[in-house]
Amino acid sequence: MSVGRICVREVDTATPDESVAVIAQRMHQRAVGTLIIVNQACRVTGIVSDRDLVSRVIAKGLDPGGTAVHEVMTIAPKTILEDASIESALLIMRTGKFRRLPIVDRANRLIGLITLDDILMHLSDDFAQIGRLLKRETPRAVVEGQHAFTTTRLRTDARLAVAD
Repeated sequence: MSVGRICVREVDTATPDESVAVIAQRMHQRAVGTLIIVNQACRVTGIVSDRDLVSRVIAKGLDPGGTAVHEVMTIAPKTILEDASIESALLIMRTGKFRRLPIVDRANRLIGLITLDDILMHLSDDFAQIGRLLKRETPRAVVEGQHAFTTTRLRTDARLAVAD
């Protein structure tokens, strides 16, 4: 499955020249932890998170009203095309140690955002569906027999372990 099928298409953005105070207020109003920084052509130029604001502005004693986003954003963040696989997105996130990935078209214009939480929710739903299918398709006697065998085997193994 592609990231484009499960991503968020309405992404909160900012421009590089906006002040940190303005974008912090926007993040608060919209209850988001990240803004994607785009230029006039809607091409991704950076990303800034609430954590960035704490470590790169507040902790350094910078004036949020006098500090522009381009001074504290992560420049040229990793992006992914919408037809890329979920596995590809996970690999990029794991390698880069981040939880959000802008989705772009072939011209590097922002079209969405995929988060680790989006992927985990999708996988969780898939596993739940598989579980329901298995429950429906597996004959009850086989399931109960496997459970009884497993329980008996575990009890026997536990008794042997205690005896040793």
